[in-house]
Parts: sequence; structure tokens; C-alpha cells
Amino acid sequence: MGLLSMKKYALEDELTKIKGIGPKSAALFEKLGVKRIEDLLYFYPSRYEEFEEPLPVRELQSGALKAVEVTLQGEPVLKRFKGRVMTTVIVGDVTGNIRAVWFNMPYISKTLKSAVHYVMRGNISAKGGMMEIIQPKLYSRQEYQLITGRLLPVYHLVKGLTNNAVTKAISAVIEDVEFPEDYLSLKERRELGVCSLTEALKTIHFPKNKDDVIKARKRLVFDELFTFSVKMQLLKSNDKEHKNGYVVSEKNSEGGSVLEEFKKSLPFELTKAQSLAVEKISKEMSGEATMNMLLQGDVGSGKTAVAAAAMYMAVKSGYQAALMAPTQVLAVQHYGKLAPMFEKLGIRTVLLNGGMSAAKKKEAAALIASHEADVIIGTNALIQGKVEYDKLALVITDEQHRFGVKQREALSLKGTEGEVLPHVLCMSATPIPRTLAIILYADMDICVLNELPAGRLPIKNAVVDPSYRPKAWNFIRNQISEGRQAYIVCPMIDENDTLELENVTQYVENLRSTLPPSIRIDSLTGKMKPAEKDAVLEKFAAHETDILVSTTVIEVGIDVPNCTVMLIENAERFGLASLHQLRGRVGRGSNQSYCIFMSGKFDKDTMKRLEVMRNSNDGFKIAEEDLKMRGPGDFFGIRQSGEMDFKLADIYQDSEVLIKAAQKARELSEEELAEMSERFPIHFML
Repeated sequence: MGLLSMKKYALEDELTKIKGIGPKSAALFEKLGVKRIEDLLYFYPSRYEEFEEPLPVRELQSGALKAVEVTLQGEPVLKRFKGRVMTTVIVGDVTGNIRAVWFNMPYISKTLKSAVHYVMRGNISAKGGMMEIIQPKLYSRQEYQLITGRLLPVYHLVKGLTNNAVTKAISAVIEDVEFPEDYLSLKERRELGVCSLTEALKTIHFPKNKDDVIKARKRLVFDELFTFSVKMQLLKSNDKEHKNGYVVSEKNSEGGSVLEEFKKSLPFELTKAQSLAVEKISKEMSGEATMNMLLQGDVGSGKTAVAAAAMYMAVKSGYQAALMAPTQVLAVQHYGKLAPMFEKLGIRTVLLNGGMSAAKKKEAAALIASHEADVIIGTNALIQGKVEYDKLALVITDEQHRFGVKQREALSLKGTEGEVLPHVLCMSATPIPRTLAIILYADMDICVLNELPAGRLPIKNAVVDPSYRPKAWNFIRNQISEGRQAYIVCPMIDENDTLELENVTQYVENLRSTLPPSIRIDSLTGKMKPAEKDAVLEKFAAHETDILVSTTVIEVGIDVPNCTVMLIENAERFGLASLHQLRGRVGRGSNQSYCIFMSGKFDKDTMKRLEVMRNSNDGFKIAEEDLKMRGPGDFFGIRQSGEMDFKLADIYQDSEVLIKAAQKARELSEEELAEMSERFPIHFML
């Protein structure tokens, strides 16, 4: 804080300095990562409640959150429904009637008075030929007029902390805090078309309208992406200094090609793209600098075979190689495929993951330390505990975007002998357009696998509405009778009173009551403990389950070639990248596979997006289309993609800002890069 500052709060102050926040409240905020005043400023809303003018009843459409001004047209009715109390009443205006529905709020019937004008705000749905407003909030006409047109911030919360408490805390400090110094000059802000940092931080919490949100978000997104670009430039310049301490020989002891030796051992022929990739990796690992490469390939493009070739080359030069998978199940699957192949070549492979007993872990660690093991496959257990490697020359991470930067760095450092760093190969099935990839992975060389191995049948796609569900279930039943399996993805875990979306819990019940009892059905959700998830996935991989109903947790982490059907419920709720990743769970075997996109909405924009999925299985083409279709108007405080761990920025939606931020970072000298990275608040960093 400056000497002349008269502000009440400093950025480094603890939250308890705010009136009304004691140790208990501060502990709840800390669960959200908010410990100091600065943390509070950078604790952005997850969304905004927008209070629009009430609509006439006849203009309401299913699936929207809207307000209506109505009076009671009858008496409230209380019913018991599935263990819950349901209160309904017919309300209306001069244009028509609508049924208001409340769950587990029996007292609402005593609140409602006839001949009184209410503004009801809730989710609209159509049921039994009549429109319904679900779990609506009640306002008097005067109350609603006071908030009409306003945007109220909604924050992520923990149990015991209310949205009002967060809003109140931010309100208390926002006008009486010494804001961070703005690293952009007025001239630079004008050139970039962004507001000041102070204005952005104030406005993101308390905007007057949508334009305010867009303006504030643009500045804060630029900060995130510029900081990221600065970090990438620093990593890139540091990588130039890393001399290759683990030179991999391209020739074997007899003078022949190590690469050709590996290719001959395979029971199949590499694609042209795979051959080019392994040749590039071979050149990099035998060159002057340490390799740091991203292997980007669509689902099923054969990245594992390329990784196996890289590991073989490292081992033949007397080094160790490690492959780290994002899930225990995937690690076991990799081990099951690679260990027998390497064994035939005289290479010993060990598995190391969290699910192993202490004795098994100790045994594996001993084999690694003594270099009796050449290839090590596992999960983050590879970087935990006292695992010691002997000349770890190559580190491979599978599904790279699922790992944090620190996890990858920790595994790299496990191979450090003095200043010698191992080669790094990151594999990702996320099809990011090249224009963005060269910025997002500025510190890495990029190699792309753009073709599928021979014999892979293209997945057949269908876009349908919910009325097709009985046919879809019957189709799945027929596939199961032929010995196949199926995935069904729902956007929700449990039933939600305000959202008409399919949920895993109810869906499993419905399937079991409809399909024959001989069909084995199981479920998987993000709420389950890691060991429970692994057990469910292992059963499905072993064909002890026929249908797996899941949330998007199956997006990465399992390879079941026998699974031929993917049914995605409420497909309109997912981004194209997620839909493509989910579809990638099928089409992995020699049998014809199918993907059914079931959409609850059929407006023009939804259909345009889903038609892209129906017409193409090419992830890179889909990513490019996704980039074209998303514009600045597509967001409203919501991040669409999960790529990269940014607070606000979205690499697709904010691609233009990303390009500007990267350009500005490239203009800085190494000294300026180092100085700039020191000046950034920690909240800008990944």
C-alpha cells in the first residue's frame, strides 16, 4: 500500500479485517481458496442472475428461466409424489394460464392469496399439454420492479456459506481497497480495447448490464492469457538452455536402425502419420537439446504405438522410460498391452499405481531403482513417495490436458541427475486447432497424427429427439444380444427440480424396469470415490457389465473395444469438444460402432452444432467448426471448454484475445519477460 493511500483495506489483509467475518466465516471462505482481500477480488462470479421484464403467459417457451406476472386462478393443491410433497396451483394473466409447481414447500399454499398480483420466476416446462413454471420464486409487483434489468452475481459456495455473505464481503471492500497496480499503460489499454484493471475487478462483481460483464471479462481474460503467454515464452527460452543429457542412439550395436528394428516387431504396419511422428521423435531425442513434444492425435489415431516406439528407443540406449496415465484403469490397460509386447523384445515393464498393496509398491520401486525395470507405467504414484529412477531419459504423459503443469514437472524432475532433464512427450486426444495450439503449447514442439489406422470403421452418427428413446433402447438391446456393450451419458447425477435434464440415478431405474433383467446395468458418477470408479470401470472393461450409465467422467480413462454404442442424453448441453471426446469411447474395435445424440432442443443454433457432429468424425475439423461458430455473444459469464486451467478464459471463445496476448508476449525481451512474470498477481497464473 502506498504511503499516501487512505484506503481501509490492503490486498494482503486477512478476511477477518472485514466487519462481520470472524474465524468461522473465514474458514469457510478458505475452503474456496479465499484467505486474503486480494483473493476475494479475484473470486469471480460463476454466473449472473438476470431479472428481465415479465412475459405474458402465451409467450413462454419450454426450457427457459422466465418471469410472469399472474394471479391465482384456483386453490392450491397438495399431493404426495415419490416421497415428496408437491404443491400445485393454476395461475394466469389475460393471455392464458400456467401451472405453478413447488416441491417440498407445503407452506407456500398458506402464503398465496387470491386477487393478489405476483411475479413468479422459474424454469418453464411443458407437461401434459400445459405449461408449468417449476419451483418459482415469488415477488410482489413492487419488489420485482426494483430489481428488473439488474444482474446479480452468483458465486460457487460451500456448505455454511451463502451467496449473500460473499456479495456482502465484496461490497464491503470494493470501494475501499488499494487495487493492484495496472501493468498496462493507458495507451496500451486503448490499443488493445480493454478497460483498466480496477474497473474490470469492480465491474465483474457488480455489473449494471451485459455490456459491463463483457467489458470486464475481456480485460480479465486478456490478463490470464497474457500471463500464460509470458510463462510459455519463459519456458521456451529456458528449454533452449537444456542440453540433451540423454542422447538416444538411432543405431543399434550392429549398426542397424533402432526404429526399423521396432517396426519389424509390430504385428501391424504404422500409418504414414505414425511413421513421421516416430522419426521426428528419434531425431529430437538424438539431437543437441532435450525433447519437449506434444503428440496431438484424434481418438484412435494410434498415439500409444508412437509412445511405445519412443520408449523402445530410450531403453535400447540404456535408459529408463516412464508412462503416466490419468486414471488407474487406463494405466492397467496400457500395462496389459505394452508389457507382453516389450517382454518379447527383452524389455522388462513394471506397473506402479495407488491401488497396489504396500508390498507390491515396494517391490516395483526396488526394480525401478536397480534398473531391473526398463519401462515404468502408472498413475501419479510415479511422482509420489520415494520412487527413485536410474537414468530416466523419457517421460510420457497420456491425455496431457488432464494433468496439471506441476504434476508433469514433478515427473520430469524425478529423472533429474544434476542438471540433466529427461525428454518429455505429452500425448493428447484433444483436437485443438493449430492456430491456437502453437500459442498454448509455445514451449513445445507439436506433432500431429492426422489419420486413423487401417481397418477402423467410421462411427455412424444420429441426431434425434427424446421420442426416439424407446427405439434407441431397443437398438442397444439388440447390440447387447450380439455380445456388445453400450455407454449412456446423462448431464446430471440426481434429479433436479428446476432442470428438466436426464439424470444417472433415475435413468438406471428406468432402464432396469424396461429392459430384461439379464442385461447388466451399472452407473458411474464424479461423486464416487476413486476406488469405486475404478471398480466400476474394471467390471465394464471385463464385460461383467453390459450398459454403463455415466456422467462425463468417462470422457477419458477407459478403452473398451467391445463397446459399440454411445447414447448421449441432452446432447445440446455439451460443447462440441466434449461430445467428440465422449464419442471417442466407442469405435475402438473392429465392429461397427454408433453414436446417438439425443437433444431436448431443436432450435437453429443447436441443430447447426449437432449437425457438425452428425456429419463428421474428424476431431480437428470439428474443433475448427467449433471455433467458427463461437462468437463473443455466445458467452455470459460461462466458460464453454475445460481445456487449460483458466478462471475465465476459454481458448475457443477467446481465441482472438489469445492471439493478441501471445503477440504482446512475443514482443518482450527475456529481461522484460522475467520482470513481467514477477509483477503479475498470483491469480493471473495457472
